[in-house]
Amino acid sequence: MRLRLMAPAKINWTLEVLGRRPDGFHDVKTILQTIDLCDSLELESAPELTLAATGEGLPPPQENLPMRAARLLQERAGCNSGARMRLTKTIPVAAGLGGGSSDAAAALRGLDRLWGLALPPERLAELAAEVGSDVPFFLRGGTALAEGRGERITPLPDAPRTAILVVVPALSIPEKTQRMYSLLGTEDYNDGSASDRFADALRQGRPLRESDLYDVFDSLPFRAFPELQTCRQALIQAGAEAIHLAGSGPALFVLLRDEEQRERLARAAASVGAQAFAATTIPSSLALAVEQIPD
Repeated sequence: MRLRLMAPAKINWTLEVLGRRPDGFHDVKTILQTIDLCDSLELESAPELTLAATGEGLPPPQENLPMRAARLLQERAGCNSGARMRLTKTIPVAAGLGGGSSDAAAALRGLDRLWGLALPPERLAELAAEVGSDVPFFLRGGTALAEGRGERITPLPDAPRTAILVVVPALSIPEKTQRMYSLLGTEDYNDGSASDRFADALRQGRPLRESDLYDVFDSLPFRAFPELQTCRQALIQAGAEAIHLAGSGPALFVLLRDEEQRERLARAAASVGAQAFAATTIPSSLALAVEQIPD
């Protein structure tokens, strides 16, 4: 059997930090959304478990999150089967778009099917949480509230289909997540009410508004990393009305009005060496699609 799964990126409609936990992590409250900027993972039955990956900035195969997820699934399910995994990366690495976590979730979903394990969803979610905080969300996709370290997932009604432009600055931040969270002070913590309001708006079917979006990091990284501010300023000068950070960044996104605005902002991004990706939000039904490839 051969399978192909798309591993979509995500943005955060909201991201709030409630406080620091005793284990050193932070409690967050965030509303996540899958978009159609995707990696691709192909799986094929094989005697051994291997991973071949193509793309920029990837760690060695044995350290890749999909390989870690696959080995964990083998171990916990007592499975001796193997698989040949081929990962094609499109999502920029370490940009706040969740690509590695999405790849890991695709590996869990795909190998569960390839190996005929049929594990209960809650069991897969437990394994996903061991691999990484964002991985449980990508087992579901669509629009969802995440709490705790990001592993507690509550499905929400799909957000309205929204066109966005994702902009990834030419900026490399070693230990990016830890560095970003180190910028936070206790004055940046809050009670999660912005996420609650956004979730209520979705449940009531209200239109999406720029003012509904919130990210605790929306100002801090721009002061810490001049390259990020340069990219932001170029987008503002090109007519972007509001610029949002994707998670803890450094990727940015803009809600688009029309194709002319998309092209203008993409040119502005390119002028400062940033990558630009046109994307659209996608529901769970599209985020979890699995294709069986004919032999």
